Amino acid sequence: MTTAKPHPRGEIIQQMDGTYELFPIPTDQDTLYGILNDCLAEWERIRIGMLIPGAVWEIKPPREPRIGFLDGYLTVDFQEWHLHVCIGEHKSAPPEVARLRRTARAELYRRLNPDRQPTSWGLRLFNGGDQQQITVLLPNPHLDEHQHYEREPKWERLYLWDRLRQKYLSQGEDPTDRSAPGFYHG
Repeated sequence: MTTAKPHPRGEIIQQMDGTYELFPIPTDQDTLYGILNDCLAEWERIRIGMLIPGAVWEIKPPREPRIGFLDGYLTVDFQEWHLHVCIGEHKSAPPEVARLRRTARAELYRRLNPDRQPTSWGLRLFNGGDQQQITVLLPNPHLDEHQHYEREPKWERLYLWDRLRQKYLSQGEDPTDRSAPGFYHG
């Protein structure tokens, strides 16, 4: 990962899969539990998965999840499938293993087109080994509920992004979010 010129609102980085603007959020258990719950409350409008070079998983939750917490792990159960992500103190493993498993970096992000206009928004968590734990893809004004391209952006779909920015970054709506004419897939 190479760092490009910093942006006044977030750090812009160039990764193998594109250009991102990153907004770090605290990695304490309460913050992570809160932001994941805020995202999962919108289960009908989000996608969950991992975005790593060579593989992108965009899973649409089938129903409202049951959420539990045990030994540092948040469990999100959709009945047909479930996931676990370590966001808190994990006591059942040696300390060096527990540090590796726990979220060490969390960020809200915007994926940018070549003109540095946002075309995708999300939340990513990384463990102590800087491996991606989860990505939550937020509602996108350039894609409909079936992930088909929209002819015209539906800016109201940025409601969750705007709410998370306000709650976790103390930042209001940003006109930059409403600047791209369409989805960019690069």
